[in-house]
Amino acid sequence: MELTWLAIIASLCMGIGAVLLFVFAVKKNYFRNLEDTKYQVFWSDVEELVDSPKEPTRGRGEEDEDEQNEEEEDEDCGEARD
Repeated sequence: MELTWLAIIASLCMGIGAVLLFVFAVKKNYFRNLEDTKYQVFWSDVEELVDSPKEPTRGRGEEDEDEQNEEEEDEDCGEARD
């Protein structure tokens, strides 16, 4: 029974804390100009993508060669066990 009351009190404290945090944010105008902030984050991510050096991409033929090499290694291991 004590654990139930402890859980109820803890949840009430967290709820009251969330409400107080919300009121504080509203009074300090943290919810003003949300659209501008959204676009600032978006455009900074786009700029990072444009400015970053491009990594070389592997063609389909190279992937096939890697798979064939792995299969040959597996076959070699199987022969060594016999």
